[in-house]
Amino acid sequence: MCGRDKCAFTRRPTTPGVHGPSQRRVRLSSFGIQLREKQKARRLYRLMEKQFSKYVSEALQKTGNTAEILVQFLEMRLDNVVYRLGFGKTRGQAKQMVSHGFIMVNGVSVDVPSYRVRPGDVITIKESKQKTILMETVKNNASRGETPLWLSKDLATFSGKVTSLPEGADLKQVFDPTLIVEYYSR
Repeated sequence: MCGRDKCAFTRRPTTPGVHGPSQRRVRLSSFGIQLREKQKARRLYRLMEKQFSKYVSEALQKTGNTAEILVQFLEMRLDNVVYRLGFGKTRGQAKQMVSHGFIMVNGVSVDVPSYRVRPGDVITIKESKQKTILMETVKNNASRGETPLWLSKDLATFSGKVTSLPEGADLKQVFDPTLIVEYYSR
């Protein structure tokens, strides 16, 4: 984008139009803040409302810290793991790679982006897909990025392994999961 910021609010923090600069921002209610956090998480992981609410209800049924469990569920999606390994430049590209049949889990082809991986699973890119031009750019980009502690990757074989569940610092996100749990607990 010609070297400019993509986000409109970093370019101009006021609303557009004649009345924007002089207009005060409206203070959000607690419901509005919770809703905004939920929408941030949905957009970050590219989920529809029904799918996201299923993750929340499943996290509410588990014992333990519901907010941490919710983030673990979201992080253990196959499309997110492919993104975290650096095989996809964005979560959207990782989701497309999974749905187009590039990815294998434990030697079995999986084309469902919401597939939940478990510790010990090995994620590889199919042999036939490793020769594409896309994989050359993936190899260059993946070597630069950092891999989370709960994953390990091998760029020579285009593979990665889930070593454990994400915990502690790996669960830090740009959204507040406790507000999301409060939103759905109403």
